[in-house]
Amino acid sequence: MKKVFFIAVVIFILSVAVGIFIWWSGVSSPVSTSTETVDFLVVKGRSASQIGEALYKEGLIKNPLAFKFYVQTTGKSDQIQAGEFRLSPAYSLEKTVDTLTGPPLELWVTVPEGLRREEIVERFVQGLEKEEPDASNFRQEFLEASEDMEGFLFPDTYLFPRDVKASSVTSAMRNTFDKRIAEIGGDKSPEFTLEDIVTLASIIERETKTDVERPVVAGILLNRLEIGMGLQADAATQYALANARCQKLDARCDNWWPILTLTDLQIDSPYNTYKYRGLPPAPIANPGLSSLKAAIDPAETDYLYYLHDSEGGIHYAETLDEHNANVKEYLGK
Repeated sequence: MKKVFFIAVVIFILSVAVGIFIWWSGVSSPVSTSTETVDFLVVKGRSASQIGEALYKEGLIKNPLAFKFYVQTTGKSDQIQAGEFRLSPAYSLEKTVDTLTGPPLELWVTVPEGLRREEIVERFVQGLEKEEPDASNFRQEFLEASEDMEGFLFPDTYLFPRDVKASSVTSAMRNTFDKRIAEIGGDKSPEFTLEDIVTLASIIERETKTDVERPVVAGILLNRLEIGMGLQADAATQYALANARCQKLDARCDNWWPILTLTDLQIDSPYNTYKYRGLPPAPIANPGLSSLKAAIDPAETDYLYYLHDSEGGIHYAETLDEHNANVKEYLGK
């Protein structure tokens, strides 16, 4: 009886094994014999299940569950990079996964809000995996091509070929800016030039931390301009200081936004808004959509002062006495 049971178990296991083998042979084989290729985009943050479903819908694999099973059991699910890949329905499942875990044809590069162009180029040098001497050549070309574009290089997530020209990157960023500013009507302001809006927005971007406070700070800065008061924006003076300390074409400055000292506030630069009244001559960074909206549509307020406490909270004041009281209470000075 035991012998019969043992034989039955062996037959069952073999049957299951044969069934799995037949299933796997079917689902891991190419979808077709067509040698046509398809450019397949892996978006940042997509899970193995989502990628498998997308491959299945594109007709590049036979079974999304088999894809998920294979990448998880082989430990390759975390090796799939974001970017664009060239695949074919003639690829086996294994070859498709090998392609997705190799270098993509195009790479995603994210540019956050509030960076100078010297900081932006480093994002692309890193994101496009540039190595010397290509990195230095790309850096110089980018800075030359963007010389008059500070403030107009729109922060976003971009997809570029790894061998893209730096001039094409700056053009794409400027085109994105033009599109987004038109969407919010910033290119048709009756009161300010586009350059003034972007300059103000760049200060707002560097001086604020949240979307909620940006329109209020915009209103405060405009109140200061209206009464002939200096903007007294640390960010603009930081920009001036970094310009004096760092060589732009090298672009690898230790700190483009240094903490200011009382001595730093005396730097003789039109960007020093403690020393010179009015807007700086040009933007100091590249603002995002929230700051641009705030510059276009500032809040109406009687405040003239603001500060951030050590935890990032913002505090407003209408008079200098109130502001000094806030400084003492929230900064202990």
